[in-house]
Amino acid sequence: FEEPEAPGSRSFFTEIIASISDIKFAKDGRYILSRDYMTLKLWDINMDSGPVATFQVHEYLRPKLCDLYENDSIFDKFECCLSGDGLRVATGSYSNLFRVFGCAPGSTEATTLEASKNPMRTQVQTPTRPSRSLNSITRVVRRGTETLGVDANGNSLDFTTKLLHLAWHPTENLIACVAANSLYMYYA
Repeated sequence: FEEPEAPGSRSFFTEIIASISDIKFAKDGRYILSRDYMTLKLWDINMDSGPVATFQVHEYLRPKLCDLYENDSIFDKFECCLSGDGLRVATGSYSNLFRVFGCAPGSTEATTLEASKNPMRTQVQTPTRPSRSLNSITRVVRRGTETLGVDANGNSLDFTTKLLHLAWHPTENLIACVAANSLYMYYA
């Protein structure tokens, strides 16, 4: 399974950001979810021509790849997970955020949550099809005084706080995620 590279899009960072950091089978065994630095991709094992859906996670960081390389953030390995019913996928991001996307046909669901004791839920505007690019990640809250980067909405990012590990319960709508030395559980 390989997605063809767009002509003229190759750069010094192409192989680094395309390197897969995690992969999971869906419960039904038909789909595989993969996570690279920029995206989540859902693959149908019966179709090797390309992913059936692509969810943009860090597209807003593309102009900052040089900075991310210099501070080693570009090598962060984010995990991914699928809900037990196969209707949603999730992955972590910076500033202790994680993203949840609906992957059912026609779904436009995209939610950003912060792993904290007092999480705030924000809906992210998405195009009509989840397989197309999401233009930016919405920052839930501003905190900290050290600004290491800025997202497309002008909100500060903290590359030192990241949510790398998460898991979806196999039968309940429950996500466990780890941020630093804390384990957070989210039930919808």
